[in-house]
Amino acid sequence: MATYKKRGYKPKTEKEKEVIDHDLGENSTTAEVFDTLDETASKTEDFVAANQKYIFIIIGAVAVFVLGYLGYKEFVTKPAQIEAMNEMYHAQKQFNDAANGISSDSLYNVALNGSEGKFGMLDIMDEYSGTPAANLAKYYAGMAYLNLKDYKNAVAMLDGYKAEDEATGPLAKGAIGDAFVQLNQNEDALKYYIEAAKMRDNEFTAPTYYYKAGTLALELGKAKEALGYFNTIKEKYPNATEASSVDVFIGKAQAMSK
Repeated sequence: MATYKKRGYKPKTEKEKEVIDHDLGENSTTAEVFDTLDETASKTEDFVAANQKYIFIIIGAVAVFVLGYLGYKEFVTKPAQIEAMNEMYHAQKQFNDAANGISSDSLYNVALNGSEGKFGMLDIMDEYSGTPAANLAKYYAGMAYLNLKDYKNAVAMLDGYKAEDEATGPLAKGAIGDAFVQLNQNEDALKYYIEAAKMRDNEFTAPTYYYKAGTLALELGKAKEALGYFNTIKEKYPNATEASSVDVFIGKAQAMSK
């Protein structure tokens, strides 16, 4: 098997010279490849040598960015989130008390605007923008506006809320539907009820919003569409509260579809 000899090597005997010449003749392509690799490596080394200052600057900038991002999350975002959640405690308590029927209107206003030097949900959104706490404050603020019958603000707040959990995402979409019903925008309301129903496949929110979508679809004269929503409740969520009365609505939808 031919062995590649480095450039500059001198054969010691005539026989060795013949062997090398033979090998080079048989394997000139291999030799050319190695020559090309040597040349490429040399050019790369020259480029690095000529531009190493800029390369180090780029590498340093990337390292600074990564470390800065990690540091920001660790030393800015996390503390801000903890502080925001602590500040939100007072507003959450007022909201919960209002939801339980304790001086509802006044407490919903306190939950929104704060009191006694304590932040309300609107303050949390402003002071801690970008944190998960500020996002959650949008949900509370939207629900507070809905209960105060300020439907336009309710829609604005809830539409900006982003949720990953099983409950609050569908509840926010469904509440937007409720607000649109009050604003006599039933087509928009139906759209949000359907979104809420399909957002999470669970027995807590899905049957509720399929039911609302079905009854509203009937009002809008969309009997076949309504029948689909009611049948979904009957087939997929037979243990849900809504399933106990869904047969009546299935009958109505079938009659209207004829």
